[in-house]
Amino acid sequence: MKLAVYPGSFDPPTNGHIDIITRASQLFDRVIVAITDNPNKKPFFNIEERKRMLIASLKNIRSVEVDSFTGLLINYLGKKKARIIIRGLRAVSDFEYEFQLALMNRKLSKNIETVFLMPDEKYTFLSSSMVKEVALLGGGIKDFVPSIVERNIKQKIKNGQ
Repeated sequence: MKLAVYPGSFDPPTNGHIDIITRASQLFDRVIVAITDNPNKKPFFNIEERKRMLIASLKNIRSVEVDSFTGLLINYLGKKKARIIIRGLRAVSDFEYEFQLALMNRKLSKNIETVFLMPDEKYTFLSSSMVKEVALLGGGIKDFVPSIVERNIKQKIKNGQ
């Protein structure tokens, strides 16, 4: 059974994330979407909120599991007995950072492979940061995120996030 892990902060999950997960589910028997906190960012949603939104957004893809972890991704992979990391590439500008991450992960564990997937071209400009900024400034985000995410973002803003 081919198992892959798609790690990220998913704060919030976007249609680009969902597209990558859908593509990965067609290539691997099982995909774990592994939510982590990025210590360099102030989260908009806590991990449990992100987890609930991803589970709801992915409910029609049976081979996908949503989980969370802290610490090194390599340690998480070992715990799950996984060898494959999925990473999304939106543009050439993503490549250098993702390439460095892939090499570091390989250095930490020789058995790890990173698979880069590109989303549909309509999502290549999309980022979680951009979605949050547009929403906070009153712009529409329905084309960028699953409907449950849109509702949760609007509610957070209404409650004075």
